[in-house]
Amino acid sequence: MDFDMRAFAADLCRFASTAGEEAAAADFVEERLDDLGFETYAWDAAPEILAEHPSFPDDLDEADVAGRRSVGGVLELGEASAAGEGKGDAGDATPTVVLNGHIDVVPAEPAEWSSDPFEPEWGETDVDGDIDIDADSDGETLTARGAADMKSGVAACVGAALDVQASVAAGEFDLPAGGLRVVVEAVAGEEDGGYGAATAALANPYPFERDAAIVAEPTELRPVVATEGSLMARLELTGRSAHAATRWRGEDILPRFEAIREAFVELEAERGESVTHPLYAEFPVSWPVVCGTVEAGSWASTVPASLTAEFRIGVAPGETVDEVEEAFRARLDEVAAEDPWLREHPPTFERFSVQFEASEVAVDEPIVEAARAGLVDAGLPDPEPTGATYGADSRHYVAAGVPTVLLGPGDILEAHYPDETIAWEEVEKGRAAIAAAVGRFGERYSGSPAK
Repeated sequence: MDFDMRAFAADLCRFASTAGEEAAAADFVEERLDDLGFETYAWDAAPEILAEHPSFPDDLDEADVAGRRSVGGVLELGEASAAGEGKGDAGDATPTVVLNGHIDVVPAEPAEWSSDPFEPEWGETDVDGDIDIDADSDGETLTARGAADMKSGVAACVGAALDVQASVAAGEFDLPAGGLRVVVEAVAGEEDGGYGAATAALANPYPFERDAAIVAEPTELRPVVATEGSLMARLELTGRSAHAATRWRGEDILPRFEAIREAFVELEAERGESVTHPLYAEFPVSWPVVCGTVEAGSWASTVPASLTAEFRIGVAPGETVDEVEEAFRARLDEVAAEDPWLREHPPTFERFSVQFEASEVAVDEPIVEAARAGLVDAGLPDPEPTGATYGADSRHYVAAGVPTVLLGPGDILEAHYPDETIAWEEVEKGRAAIAAAVGRFGERYSGSPAK
C-alpha cells in the first residue's frame, strides 16, 4: 500500500486526542501500520508500573490511565541471524532503532483559532509570511491542533521507516549481518508526563531489545541531546480572615505570597548564574520558574486568608528533581522565618501531578552521530547539538538505557498555540533526515557506508 503522508497527518490531526482520549487515535495508527505491512503492538498505560516510577503519583489507578493507549509498528529488514552473530558484543543480532512520536495534544480554545482546531486546513504562505488557510490539500502548510506538536512528526517517522525499507530493497546500503529493525511508536500522554513512553521503557512491549531512539519532537531539524526537567509543586498559605472594613484585624496572605514569589524569582536568577550547562547558554533564562495558577480568598469584602499557588520549576541536566525541590524549600523556609505569622503558620510546599527529570545523552553517542550524518545526507545543515528548556519522552528511554536524540520537523514555538501550523516542506525534509539517520545507524553495524 502506498503511504500518503499528507493524508495520514491530516487524518491524525482530526482526533481530539487530549489527555485520556488517545485510544481512538492509537487505533487509527495501528490500523494504518497494519495496512502498510508493519507488525503492530499496542499497550495501555499501566498504573501498577507507573505508580513505582518516581515521576508519577504513587496512587495511580485504572481510572487515571483509562484511554491512554499507545501503539508500535515494527519492520524487520533482512534476514535475522543467530543471536550474537550480527551486532557483536551486544548479544542481539539485529540492531533496533525506535522512531517515536506522541499522539496526545493539549486542549484547544476554538474561539482563539481562525478555523476548527480539529479540522485540518492546508494553506499557503504569502510574501509577508502570513498564512492563507483556505488553500486545498496541496497547500504548503498544515494548520491544526497537533500539526507541529507532533502528529506531523509521527507521520514523518512512518514515512522514514518505509523509506528505509525501500532503500534496503533497492540495495542502497548494506544491511548488518543480523538485519535491521525499525520501530515506529505513537505514544499517549507525553504532554502530562509520558504515560505511554514510560510504560514502554519500563515494561518493554516488544520481544526484542531497543538500541537507540529518535523522538521526532519539533526541533527545527536540529539534534537535541539534553532536555530540561521540571518540579511541579503546590504552595499553600493560611492567613486570618476579617471584614474588609476592619482589615487590620485579619492576616492578609497576599503580601506573604508576594514575598515568597519574589524570593523564588531571585533564586531563579541565582541558579542562572550558579547552575551552568554549555548547551543552555543561548537561553535568556536557563531554568525558568513560573507560577502558573493562583487562587486566593473567598469574598471581595473579606481579607484573603487562604492561598494556593502552583509552580513549575526548571531542573537542569545533571540535577535531580529532589535536589531542586530541596533548594526551593530552603528558600521558602528563609522567607517564613522572617515573618512572625508564617513562623506560627508554616506554608506547605508539596509536589503534584507528574515530575519531569532532566535528561541528557553524550554528543558522541552513535544515534546522535547518525542523526547529524543523516541531516547531511538529506542535504540539510549539520547544526551543533543543543539543549531544550522543555521535557520530552526521551528521558524515559535514556533512563532505561536506550540512547535517544530529539530530531523532528516544526518549531516548538508553534506548540500549544492557536492556529498551530507546520510547513509541509520541513516535514518532508524531516522524513528524509530521519530515514538517512536510521541508515547511518545501521551502517555502524554493517561495516560499510550507506550509498
